[in-house]
Amino acid sequence: MRICPLALRGAAAAVALTAALPLTVAQAHDHSSVRATVTPSSAAPGATVEVSVSGCDGTTGSAGSGAFDGEVKLTGRDGDQFSLNGSGRIKHGVAGTYDVSVTCDGHPHQGAGTVHVIQHNPAPVSPVRAGGGGTAELAVAAPQGADEAGPGTRHAVIGLVLAGVAAVAVAFRSVRRRRSG
Repeated sequence: MRICPLALRGAAAAVALTAALPLTVAQAHDHSSVRATVTPSSAAPGATVEVSVSGCDGTTGSAGSGAFDGEVKLTGRDGDQFSLNGSGRIKHGVAGTYDVSVTCDGHPHQGAGTVHVIQHNPAPVSPVRAGGGGTAELAVAAPQGADEAGPGTRHAVIGLVLAGVAAVAVAFRSVRRRRSG
């Protein structure tokens, strides 16, 4: 009859150890000891950010967030004493504050840090279409239907008349020099 109370005590001890063991493992990998810092803490889409994680054992890990293009690979010396570091890019089309989750020691650590994605006013990426300085106003004020093909008949006639006058002047001067000499 002594076997029954002994079995009950053994079973109670086994249940207590089974219940305490997961708590001990969970406390060993408690996410409150793992912290992720994103630099800069506020970044625009397309920007590269540095992720630094402290509180991890080992030399490798990864960080993920809905704001990152992909998983950020973390490397470094012993993460328990030193930080694990990596860089990632903020994906386009996102804005707001996002949690950063870290996987190290073979365990996930949710909410280890945050990153704030800000929208910025886009800057021009190509030269601005500008006029020719002060000539832009003159180009706008040009009369409609002006012939831009070049000189017309009137200009050709004036040119021929001037060329004829120049030819007569050269001939007259040549004749005069011959007579005087």
